[in-house]
Amino acid sequence: MYLSSEDHFKSFYIECFPSVRTYIWAKCGNAQLAEDLAQEAFIRLWDNKNKVEACKAKSFVFKVSNNLFLDYIRHTKVVQSYSLSEIKHQNDLDPQFILDLKEFQKKIDLILESMPEKAREVFLLNRMDKLTYNQIADVLGMSVKTVEKRMQKALEIFSKLKVNP
Repeated sequence: MYLSSEDHFKSFYIECFPSVRTYIWAKCGNAQLAEDLAQEAFIRLWDNKNKVEACKAKSFVFKVSNNLFLDYIRHTKVVQSYSLSEIKHQNDLDPQFILDLKEFQKKIDLILESMPEKAREVFLLNRMDKLTYNQIADVLGMSVKTVEKRMQKALEIFSKLKVNP
């Protein structure tokens, strides 16, 4: 059975929307973002209502909402990176400061590239996206202890190269 009828979909929405919104809110701590992403997840369910079986609809909505949250995090990184590049291009900054900033950014990029992917992912979620260890554990589906160990590995790499992230 599918959620193809409007009545079935509406009752499913009323039943599950609050838990999906809370799930996302627990990850990001932003009520408006949680509301928006939960609504988008249900829109995608509606778009696929003839493909998703009713018994799988709940897991579909939670999976889509998680993916939407991860997309949001990736987008935020791009925006932050762009903001940094805008600072570099402002004319009223001291040329030496711009040079130092570029050198520092290159050093950070090289360190991040050399870092194991799992440690880099945890580091960026914590330092760039300002997620807590608990939020990172939820997003990546791992224990907080694993997040702590990966973060420790990332910070050890930075400390060996004498850079304070």
